[in-house]
Amino acid sequence: MTRYLITGATGMLGLDLQTALAGRDVTALGRSDLDVTDLDAVKSAVAGHDVIINCAAYTKVDDAETHEDEAYAVNAVGPYNLAVAASALQARLVQISTDYVFDGSATTPYAENTPHSPISAYGRTKEAGEVFVLVENGSRSYIVRTAWLYGKNGPNFAKTMLKAAGTRDTLSVVTDQVGQPTWTVDLAAQIVLLLDSDAPAGTYHGTNSGVASKFDQARDVFTLAGLDPERVQPTDSSAFVLPAPRPAYSVLGHANWAAAGLAPMRSWQDAQAEAFAAGVFETA
Repeated sequence: MTRYLITGATGMLGLDLQTALAGRDVTALGRSDLDVTDLDAVKSAVAGHDVIINCAAYTKVDDAETHEDEAYAVNAVGPYNLAVAASALQARLVQISTDYVFDGSATTPYAENTPHSPISAYGRTKEAGEVFVLVENGSRSYIVRTAWLYGKNGPNFAKTMLKAAGTRDTLSVVTDQVGQPTWTVDLAAQIVLLLDSDAPAGTYHGTNSGVASKFDQARDVFTLAGLDPERVQPTDSSAFVLPAPRPAYSVLGHANWAAAGLAPMRSWQDAQAEAFAAGVFETA
């Protein structure tokens, strides 16, 4: 029987992975259970497992600009430690990565083999994590890049929009940040599909299909909630100055799923509609 280890298991994706792997032999370790920056602790935790799914991450994008060492420890040293431990056991490793390894200057979806070009501290640390995994355990590892994640147990842009709708007549939302809203339930299921399929090691883009701006996503969830989508007004990123630059274009291509004989994830609209029906965006 395959034994799975989930690190960062108490986060948004980690919790949905536990559900997706229900009924299997799973060890789920949160931040308080395992410090991925401690190599000895990692080797001890990994022992006896066949598959490691690393959801542990420093995700405070703006804070990383002034705390890059802390971000690097979790996002780069952590994956290095897990890859070293996995390699010694000949175990498979899934490393969750991000669209932030790219600069966002593209106008067509980023292919899986596009060279890295991060523009933020967070992006640089996640890039380093990818490189370490490929160097130390590349033949048995999957890099799964994702973007614009939302879920019941974590950051939730659509929920924020609906909550704001209760206190404001109109909301200004950017049209110049374009990507793929991605439900963690769908990503968790896709990771399990990837592992069950014995797909070749390599990089896969784990995002719901299609393209949307933040403005598009907000209007879509207003429509789902029976609210007037015209209450969502367009603006651009110059209205919101943040410490870390965001990639303007974060659309990820899905060619490697087809190459592995697997279907890519469904459209972001279908996922958001089901998430809405499941109560993921409830504000009460």
